[in-house]
Amino acid sequence: MNQLPEVIRDFERVSADVVKQAAEFQAAILSDVSGRRGTMHSRVAPVHESMKLAGPAFTVEVRPGDNLMIHAAIALARPGDIIVVDGKGDQTSALMGTLMLSACKKLGLGGVIIDGAIRDKLELLDLDFPVFSAGFNPAGPTKFVPGRINHPISAGGVTIHPGDLVVADADGVVVIERVKAPAMMPLAVKKVADEAARIEAIARGETASGWLPAALRAAGVLKEGEAL
Repeated sequence: MNQLPEVIRDFERVSADVVKQAAEFQAAILSDVSGRRGTMHSRVAPVHESMKLAGPAFTVEVRPGDNLMIHAAIALARPGDIIVVDGKGDQTSALMGTLMLSACKKLGLGGVIIDGAIRDKLELLDLDFPVFSAGFNPAGPTKFVPGRINHPISAGGVTIHPGDLVVADADGVVVIERVKAPAMMPLAVKKVADEAARIEAIARGETASGWLPAALRAAGVLKEGEAL
């Protein structure tokens, strides 16, 4: 039986055009139009709330506390790629710090997302490179346990395939399947327009939600013909 190699070098990425479009939207908008799926657990958060990113996922699986395969990923990733690491949510040691993340920035990568810990927080704030992690720990990692690159992974409770669209901002991380991502862009445009219209209505004093009475009746909170 043929087995996939531990390191997959070539895979199809979400198109640059879709990434460019997606970068214009909040993660929340993309989450809404994709069925409120694909959002990582809130433990995976930006180092600073101003950080945001968009790009194709370059997936890495490591054993807790070991970053050998992240070093390999940095060597293989292309400019614009988002390195997404399944660190098993471990926060007992840092998987990356200033040195590795400086290399990522120099290589033109689009950002890093780690379901695990990192370190050198204050230096990372000055680095001006988007990093999302599950926490911080000053302890360094080991570098001798094998893992996998560009296989499907689970990070922050979400399944990520290499090449999927990843968008993240102050609210967190959303992942959209590569093949579905193009169809989400016009839906996001409409969602933004609808929300802008609603904001304008609120500004005019129209604060009541037209859909609310029907929803309350459907939920059994209001009887037919009854109003709030």
